Amino acid sequence: MKKYKFISWNVNGIRAVHKKEALKWITEHNIDFLGLQEIKAEAEQIPNDVFDKSHKHAIINPSSNKGQSGVALYTDIEPSYVGTAPEVDILDEGRINEFHFENIAFFNVYFPNGQRSDERLAYKMGFYERFLAHIEKRRSEGKSIIVCGDVNTAHQEIDLARPKANEKTSGFLKIEREWMDKLLMYGYHDTFRHIHGEKKDCYSWWSYRARARENNVGWRIDYFFVSDDLIDKVCDAFIMDDILGSDHCPVGIEVEI
Repeated sequence: MKKYKFISWNVNGIRAVHKKEALKWITEHNIDFLGLQEIKAEAEQIPNDVFDKSHKHAIINPSSNKGQSGVALYTDIEPSYVGTAPEVDILDEGRINEFHFENIAFFNVYFPNGQRSDERLAYKMGFYERFLAHIEKRRSEGKSIIVCGDVNTAHQEIDLARPKANEKTSGFLKIEREWMDKLLMYGYHDTFRHIHGEKKDCYSWWSYRARARENNVGWRIDYFFVSDDLIDKVCDAFIMDDILGSDHCPVGIEVEI
């Protein structure tokens, strides 16, 4: 058995974060898998001076819409399969890294935001359903599942500072939260709640407005989920809210595999 550390972070523009010198902490941690979302860059635009020193494999999935979305995965682990799940990300927005190792299918995902329009909300819900079908297919093939990323939905009232004020806001709509209920019903587990129970005031995203981060008026929309067969192997789950540079902070888990 080996203990693996997984970190997920929506950087909201990797070049901007790099200019703030907000990536240096990465080399100080023994990270086995670093999943980044919303990199907003092509592979050749990413400042690899940080990552080349810390990880052997850089797996970049940029969006077809340049300067938007995009995900990146950094690891030293040798993959048995690498993909982008185009049957889920049907608009080629650079939303998924799929990485297989051992008997595990690991997904680094930037789920769509539904706040722009009704059409984008509908796309988000369709993406959710296609993604669940995809990981269920992998599970039917005998894979254990780990999912990380910006889910763009707070699951329960405890997962945001002002639930009542946001009941009609995409990110806390009933239909979005019901999909997360469904995910758990299918046998996936919210690792942070598994470790910390009903611990309050734990968030991973804060608006840039109204000193929200300073006042901890946030949302927990960044998650790690694991399938039933892995939940007892999760040793720790944590939120790194001391890491600055983005409107999100990193979240992570440690798993014995």
